Amino acid sequence: MPYHLFKCSQCIPEREKHAVIKGPGEDLSMALPLGYLNTIPGSISERGCAYCGAKHVIGTPMKDVIHLSHGPVGCTYDTWQTKRYISDNDNFQLKYTFASDMKEKHIVFGAERLLKDNIKEAFKAFPGIKRMTIYQTCASALIGDDINAIAAEIMEDMPEVDIFVCNSPGFGGPSQSGGHHKINIAWINQKVGTVEPEITSDYVINYVGEYNIQGDQEVMQDYFKRMGIQVLSTFTGNGSYDDLRAMHRAHLNVLECARSAEYICNELRVRYGIPRLDIDGFGFEPLSSSLRKIGLFFGIEDRAQAIIDEETAKWKPELDWYKERLKGKKVCLWPGGSKLWHWAHAIHAEMGVDVVSVYTKFGHQGDMEKGISRCEEGALAIDDPNELEGLEAMETLKPDCIFTGKRPGEVAKKIRVPYLNAHAYHNGPWKGFEGWVRFARDIYNAIYSPVHQLSLVDIRTDEAIGDAGFATRKSFSDANLPEEVKNSETLREYTGKYSIIPDLQAKTHPEFARREPEPAAV
Repeated sequence: MPYHLFKCSQCIPEREKHAVIKGPGEDLSMALPLGYLNTIPGSISERGCAYCGAKHVIGTPMKDVIHLSHGPVGCTYDTWQTKRYISDNDNFQLKYTFASDMKEKHIVFGAERLLKDNIKEAFKAFPGIKRMTIYQTCASALIGDDINAIAAEIMEDMPEVDIFVCNSPGFGGPSQSGGHHKINIAWINQKVGTVEPEITSDYVINYVGEYNIQGDQEVMQDYFKRMGIQVLSTFTGNGSYDDLRAMHRAHLNVLECARSAEYICNELRVRYGIPRLDIDGFGFEPLSSSLRKIGLFFGIEDRAQAIIDEETAKWKPELDWYKERLKGKKVCLWPGGSKLWHWAHAIHAEMGVDVVSVYTKFGHQGDMEKGISRCEEGALAIDDPNELEGLEAMETLKPDCIFTGKRPGEVAKKIRVPYLNAHAYHNGPWKGFEGWVRFARDIYNAIYSPVHQLSLVDIRTDEAIGDAGFATRKSFSDANLPEEVKNSETLREYTGKYSIIPDLQAKTHPEFARREPEPAAV
């Protein structure tokens, strides 16, 4: 395992142990960079802060809530609308964000009165919303404002409202992952167990670590409903505040993103005895395995298998159409923590692409362990890269596409490398069987875009294209394919709709008879 020191970071030699190249036959003890540590001074990190991890990642997807940040307005703006956490109440949480807008005078004289006035004003402006989450920032934490006391006063004066306080200042951890932990524990301490739900099924789950990016939650919920499973709450995509207060009545916690939400699952197991089952909604085989595990837990494996068989038969020929055209393409997998390992093996096995680099900005060692173990030998693994390291990696590895966030993605486009938004998706949802085909389609469209092909022409040295005729993606992707693949009668491009969510929301699901309750012991 050679550590890798980027040329651009030679003036920061401490960065060497934060990047490794996975060698042949190496185990994780030999190919693991240092991770989840404070950013090294001099390295301009692209990380978010703990406040960002609490509000932006986990809190904001709650749909029927006024999300109010107690701090400068810039903090709020930085965590507003940069992910597509859609909801079925007309996307209230995407349209509006709230801040107490602390100024210098409030730092000097205190901002508790300001906060109280802001809370009342927000509830008055939106009388249909009776729930609020207040997020602490660095500014309000440093001056010691007692947000909990203010919230208690408001709830006493306005008994119809309920307020959750998340003390998550930006300095609360090395990265936004620290904020994930804070909001997980705060929620179970303050709110879980304060509402009793209506149970309508013999099989009841909390779907945890799911944020409904472009409708992911709707896709997975469709599978659960087809199995006769009641989703008591979703933590937190399209999640209702009061439903999430009733998490203690589930029979099983189904965990998707372990990096952001395993903390609340572990506490629910300790405090209420609810088991935890980790699943994966990305990729045909991982998703099939996940549905089987849930079915096995409840004794309804046949229902799970029926869904797997139906969805695979419908969508596998379309996935294979893209696989034939993506084989051997090089990609850099530079997303958040969990997608690093949710995708690393699945995109290689099921789409044919080669993962030449993995990185995480806020993941823990466990994320790197799983990601590195699932990618190919020779892959460059980086913890918390800065912009210059990302540029150097792309220039060295020459990937055909990178999967990352908006900031490094825009940098990639400057050097003519196409990117897909791994955080908010391009044309999602990407979970589920059909969603995985949509992901493959987006990769294909990015790599073979005629516009991108044109951008690769250097007008200083290359011949002008001139009148080359009309070019399509297929004219590039199919140029060297065997005739039997190009003319296959079974393989086909994606046939789904532009938006699949309206049909899922309008869908009716089977009703399953409930078991007779067992007689009480005498």
